[in-house]
Amino acid sequence: MTDQDDQGAGLAEGVRLQKVLAAAGVASRRVSEQLIVEGRVEVNGRVVTELGRRIDPATDLVAVDGVAVQLDPAKRYYMLNKPRGVVSSMRDEQGRPDLTRFTEGLEERVFNVGRLDAETSGLLLLTNDGDLAHVLAHPSFGVEKTYIAKVRGRVTPQVVQQLKHGVELEDGMIKADRAKIIQQQGDDRHSMVELTLHSGRNRIVRRMLDAVGHPVVELVRRSFGPLNLGTLRSGAMRELTKVELGQLLTISRAADAARDAGTASNEGDS
Repeated sequence: MTDQDDQGAGLAEGVRLQKVLAAAGVASRRVSEQLIVEGRVEVNGRVVTELGRRIDPATDLVAVDGVAVQLDPAKRYYMLNKPRGVVSSMRDEQGRPDLTRFTEGLEERVFNVGRLDAETSGLLLLTNDGDLAHVLAHPSFGVEKTYIAKVRGRVTPQVVQQLKHGVELEDGMIKADRAKIIQQQGDDRHSMVELTLHSGRNRIVRRMLDAVGHPVVELVRRSFGPLNLGTLRSGAMRELTKVELGQLLTISRAADAARDAGTASNEGDS
C-alpha cells in the first residue's frame, strides 16, 4: 500500500509524523525518521515514506512494523496481580476489599477489564480506554485467557479431552480452547491443570472443572490475550510495556476493522 489519497493525514496544520512517534515513545526523532524512510510506518493502514508527512494524533491511527501505537497520552494501562479475597470492583457495596486499594494513588480514574471472582487470583487489566476494554472483555472477539487450576482428584487424559470437546452446563455447552495436565500429586489427592478459553461467562473455569468431577481448590489467571503475568508478585501492579500495549491495540484495531467491514457488507446486502 502507498500513502496516496490518505484522508486527513496530510493536513498542513498537523504534526510531523516523526515528532509524533518520538512523543509516543516509539524511538528518538532521528530513529523515527529512519523507520519512516524504511517503509515500516503506517498511517490509517497505508505505508508512509515521506518525512514531511503531517498527521492529526487525535484521529489518525499509526502502526510501526504492523503493531499499533497509542498516541493519546491521557490513556493508561496497568497490569495487576489480583490477590485472593479482593473483589473485582472499584467500589464494593458490601465493604469487602476491592480494587481501590491498588488505584487510589493514580492520577487517572481507571476501571477493570472483565472480572475475576474474589477467590480467583491473577492477571487483571486496568485502564481508562473504553474502546479497548470493550474488545478485550467481549467473548465474540475471541481474546483468550489462560488459567492454572489446582483441583481435587487425579485428572486423566480422558477428562482433558472432555474439557476440550465440551461440557454441558446449566447455561449451555462450553469447551476449552486448550487444556492440559501440568502436574499430578503423588497421593492422587490433587492435580494441576492449565485451561485456555475465551468465554466470558461467570465463574466458567470453576464450573467446568466441577462438572467433570474435579472441584477447584486454587485458581490463577496467568495470561490475558498477549499479556502474561510473569514474575509480577501478588498484589503488585505495573504499567504495560510499549510492546504489550502495542499488541493489545493491534487486537482492538483489527476487531474494529472487522466490525466495520461486516457493517458495510450488511448495508450493501440490504
